Amino acid sequence: MKNYPVSQPLITELDIHYVNLATKSGWVSSLGEYLDIFEKKFAEFCGVKYCILTSNGTCAIQLALLSMNLKAGDEVIIPDLTFVATANAVVHAGGIPVFADILPDSLNIDPQSIERLITYKTKAIIAVHLYGHPAKMDLINIIAKKHNLFVIEDAAEAHGAELHNKIVGGLADCATFSFYGNKIITTGEGGAITTNSDLIYNKAKFLRDHAMSSDRKYWHEEIGFNFRMTNLQAALGYSQLLRVESIIKERSEIFKWYKKYLLLNESVRLNLEEDGVKNVIWLIRLEIDFLDEERRNNLMVDLKKLGVDTRPYFYPMSLLPMYQNNVFENKISTMKYDKGINLPTYLGLSELDVKNISEIVNKILY
Repeated sequence: MKNYPVSQPLITELDIHYVNLATKSGWVSSLGEYLDIFEKKFAEFCGVKYCILTSNGTCAIQLALLSMNLKAGDEVIIPDLTFVATANAVVHAGGIPVFADILPDSLNIDPQSIERLITYKTKAIIAVHLYGHPAKMDLINIIAKKHNLFVIEDAAEAHGAELHNKIVGGLADCATFSFYGNKIITTGEGGAITTNSDLIYNKAKFLRDHAMSSDRKYWHEEIGFNFRMTNLQAALGYSQLLRVESIIKERSEIFKWYKKYLLLNESVRLNLEEDGVKNVIWLIRLEIDFLDEERRNNLMVDLKKLGVDTRPYFYPMSLLPMYQNNVFENKISTMKYDKGINLPTYLGLSELDVKNISEIVNKILY
C-alpha cells in the first residue's frame, strides 16, 4: 500500500548544487552572496523595493510589528482561524492579539469583523492569506486608512498569490513570509519581510542583527534580536525561487485533479475559486458540512489506515487556553474549524496518485 504524506519538500539537484556552492564559499552563517541575491530577487518577485530575510516566519511578524513601533498594550487585530504563530508573534512583540471572525468561503479575515473590533488601542491589522488565497486587502486597507492603522500581510502560505493581478507581498505596509519545509518554496526554516517603506526596512534590518550600529562595531543603542537567515538557507531559497512559477503551476494541476476525481457537492467542497484571485493552493482543503470534531478525527484515522495522511484545520485562537480572554464570539470560526481536513498536496504527486487518494476518500465518505 502506498503512503501519501500531507506535504513534503522537493529538493532538486540544482538546489543541492547551490547549497554546495554556498558551503564551499566558507560563508555558511549570516553573511554571504546568496543572502544578498535572494533578498534582491524575492523583492523583485513580490514587486517591492525591499526584502529582509529572517530566521523564520514567526519572527518576521514580530520584527515587522516592532518596526512599526508597536508598544506594550497595543492591540493587533488578527483572524481567529489561523496558525498560532500569528498570535504568538503579536504577544512576543508586546502587543495584544484581538481575534476577528472569518469569511465562510475563503476562511480569511472578515473586514466587517475588523471594523467592529477597532478601539483607541488598536495599532495594526494582520491579514492572513490562508491556504494561499489572498484576503480582501482592498477593503482592509480602506478600513486601516480610515483609522490610521498599519496593515501586515501574513503571506506565509501564499508565495506568488495574486489579487486583481497584484501579487501578494506588496499589498500593505509590509508582508511576512515563511520558508518552512512545507511552504510553496522552502529554505528549511526561514522567513522574510517585504515592504516599500524605507522606515520599516531600515528598522527591521537594524533590529534583526542585535540592533548593532552600522558605523560603530559592537555598539548597541537598543535591545535587538538574532533573527538572521544563513547563507546556506538563502542559497536553497534562491534556487527554489528560480522555479517558483512551475511550482505554482504544478500545485494548480494537483488541485484540478482533485476536482476531477473527488465526488463534490454543496456539502463537500474544495478550496474557494474566486474571480480576480490567483490562489496558489498551499494545501488542498476538503470541507465537509456534516462533520463535527469526533467525526472529522475518525475520518482522518480511517484515511491514515489506507495510506492517506491528512491534517485538520487550525483551531480558532480564541479556543486555546492562553487566548480564551477574547470577549467576542466568532461564530464562523467556531463553526468551521472541525469541518475540514487537508489532503496530500506536494510536488511529485501524479494524476494517478490523486485519483487513488480521491477514490479512497470517496469510498469512506459515500
